[in-house]
Amino acid sequence: MIIGICGGSGSGKTTLLKRLATHFEEMRPTVFSMDNYYLPLDQQLRDENEQVNFDLPTALDQTALVSDLKNLKSGQPIEVKEYHFNAPPGKNVLITLEPSPIIIVEGLFLFHYAEVRDLVDFSIFMKVDPEIQLDRRLYRDQESRGYSREAILYQWENHVTPCFEQYLLPYEQQADFQFNNDHQADLEFDRLLSCLVPKVAWLNV
Repeated sequence: MIIGICGGSGSGKTTLLKRLATHFEEMRPTVFSMDNYYLPLDQQLRDENEQVNFDLPTALDQTALVSDLKNLKSGQPIEVKEYHFNAPPGKNVLITLEPSPIIIVEGLFLFHYAEVRDLVDFSIFMKVDPEIQLDRRLYRDQESRGYSREAILYQWENHVTPCFEQYLLPYEQQADFQFNNDHQADLEFDRLLSCLVPKVAWLNV
């Protein structure tokens, strides 16, 4: 069973992924991050100011991503380079992902890539106040990625927000579950489990 998590930058995709992986840990879920398929910097599109736009669907190697996910779903292990922002070329670590009864996929273009969308059995769309998303992005990108506040705000206004509105938001209502990631996130998680647990139970039949 493939569980897909989609949402904008700072919406809480990774946090939810970890909570689900922990809840279903007895089944040893496989975590599949679409971030691991970013193309090299020299293959990325740039805007009119020559700034790389990492928020376009073309930023990822869609062919390799779909192929690996299909192989994983069919029961084959895959090898993928674990992507880290700002890592020098060739320094990303090669990891092996083993097949599992549960595969949790997270990424921006879960719905936009039709072949990925068709492979997902249960989809989740993360919803959160844009101001909270920006605050999270400012903290994360300054603390762990070394970006300046000015660079982050430029990306947010010129790349992140327009691409979210064009490539993510139109699919919100197609998700099987809309997760409101606010002050009642724990209640939302319980509500999500009430939908997921019966479906996962069939995997053990």
